[in-house]
This record gives sequence, structure tokens and C-alpha cells, in this order.
Amino acid sequence: MGNKGRLKPTLGDLAISMAAILFSFVISALIMLAAGYNPLQAFSAMLNGSFGSMNSIANTLAKATPLIFVGLACAFSNKGGIFNIGAEGQLYMGAFVATVVALSMQGMPRLVVIIVCMLAGALAGGAVGGMTGMLKAKLQINEVIVAIMFNYICKFLTSHFVNGPLKEAGSQTAKTIHIGEGYMLTKLVPKTQLTTAIILALMLMVAQYFFFAKTRAGYNIRAMGENPLAAQASGIPMSATIILTMGISGALAGLAGATEVFGKMGRFIDLFSPGYGFTGIAVAVLGRNNPFAVLLSALLFGIIDAGSLKMSYVAGVSTSMIGVMQGLVILFVATPNLVRFIKIKKGSK
Repeated sequence: MGNKGRLKPTLGDLAISMAAILFSFVISALIMLAAGYNPLQAFSAMLNGSFGSMNSIANTLAKATPLIFVGLACAFSNKGGIFNIGAEGQLYMGAFVATVVALSMQGMPRLVVIIVCMLAGALAGGAVGGMTGMLKAKLQINEVIVAIMFNYICKFLTSHFVNGPLKEAGSQTAKTIHIGEGYMLTKLVPKTQLTTAIILALMLMVAQYFFFAKTRAGYNIRAMGENPLAAQASGIPMSATIILTMGISGALAGLAGATEVFGKMGRFIDLFSPGYGFTGIAVAVLGRNNPFAVLLSALLFGIIDAGSLKMSYVAGVSTSMIGVMQGLVILFVATPNLVRFIKIKKGSK
């Protein structure tokens, strides 16, 4: 009986997410028709651009990889009832610190450099997330406001250094020198951006599932997210749990930045993220904060992103339609929760 009770909400959440995806594509198709485009041709081109060849599949997975990290980060904080809108800043800080550490370790063994830099990136992101959690726990400052401010602080701080003392000499763009090809992550498919970063992402996905399913700390975070008053009454250390939740969430986002440096760019580039930290929120929402569903959600966004260029030049549809499709997915996912919230409010009157 208890297992069924836990299974039903999971199946219901899955149905809502699938319906959201379906409705978003239907509405997108209607918009394309109204604008004079052929939606079947557009969707066919998008799928061909995502899965048409081995290189296409590899690049789709590569685009999904940072979204898996950030999606897991946002899902982790959501489990504790904390909204981490600061993943973008944590990602930048993780990428920047990992780059600086790599540049300071030139000449050292490859594996040592990669491990140390991944840990440094995670710690940097975790420090930013942890500070957000500490301000919420100790001073009762809303985490959304703090996280938004940290986004600006992290982006502009890293921008200052990469436009100033750490800028590559003679470069027209704001970027550091290259960390060295010998320190880059191994490519799983030659001439693509798919690297062993995706393996690390999948390992963390499994680890996050078992953390919440099997550990005391995971139980405490879930209890805090489901009913903070009951969690506090049962003796769960709320302040420590809030800081831990945001710290780990920030660490996962920091790893997203570090793996972008070591997997794709090879250096820190100013304003390199197309908004991974914010898209990760959408990935977590669509995945209903379940690590395995976050993977599927990230893959969906990766497919849409990877196929957008081919959809544009084959069907003539603007790449802006990708943003419309992603927004519609989130709208349809959020609507049932909004309706449920309104019903609860009405019932409490």
C-alpha cells in the first residue's frame, strides 16, 4: 500500500511532463502555421539535426551535458524547498576558479590537474551556494534575492579579471590563455564536443538518487522541503540543512562550469554561458526534481537546441522559436501546480 502511494504521484508527474511536451509542440506547430511555415518540415529538420548522424547525436549529448549538471543542481535545492536561481553565477565561479587553478598547475600530471580543478570548481560554486544558504538560514534573507545578486557579482567579478589581469595578451576577446590541450577531457567521439564530462554527470545523477533515497541527510532535506515546520519539530537541524542543501546545489552548478572549460572551451571566456543556469531551472521543473527524469529533460532541451540551426536553414523558421518551445514546456508544466495552489488557497478560506 505504501509503495503504491509513492508510485502514483510519480506516474502523475510523468504524465504531466509528457502532456506539457506534447502541448508545447502542438502550440508551436500552430504558431508556425500562422506564420506561414511548415511545422512537419521544421520538426523533421530539427530531429535530423539532432540525430541525423553520429556527430549529430554526439553534439546533442554535448549540449545536454551542462544542462544535466545544472538541472541536478536545481533539482537538489528544490527537494529541500529552496529555489536556487543562482546557478548561473555558481556556474561562472566554478568555471573561473577551475581555469585559474589549471593555469597555476601547468606541468603537473594530467589526471591530478583534472581532479583538482574539478574539485576546485565544485568548491567555488558550493561556496557561493553555501553563502546564499547561510544568509537565508541565519538572517532569514530570501534566497531568491540573494541568489540574483550573487549572479551579478559572480558574472561581473569574473568579467573584471578576464578583461584585465588574466586577459590573453593580444586577444580581441575577453578570455584567458588556454589551459593546454593535454589537460582537456577525453573526447568520446572525435571532432565533436562530447567528452567524458557526460560520464561524470551520469555518475552524479545516480549518486543524487541514492543520496535522497538512502541517506539520513537526504531524508532531512526532503523532510524540510515537504514540511519545514514538521521537520523542525522532529529535531532536524534546519540551519545546517539549508546551508548543506544550497552548498551541494552550488557545487553541482560549479561543476557544470568546470566541465565546460575542460570539455569544450579550454579557457575561461567572458559571458560564455547562453543561460545554462536558468535553463537548468526549467530542466529540473520538467524532470519533477527526479534525477533520472532530469536526464531525460536535459536531453529534450539538448535535442531542441542541437536541431535549431538545421530547422532554421531548412524550414526557414527563426531560432527564436526554440525559446518559444522551451517556454511553452515550462508553462504547461507549471499550470497544474498553479491550479493546485489556487485550489488549496480557496479551500483554506
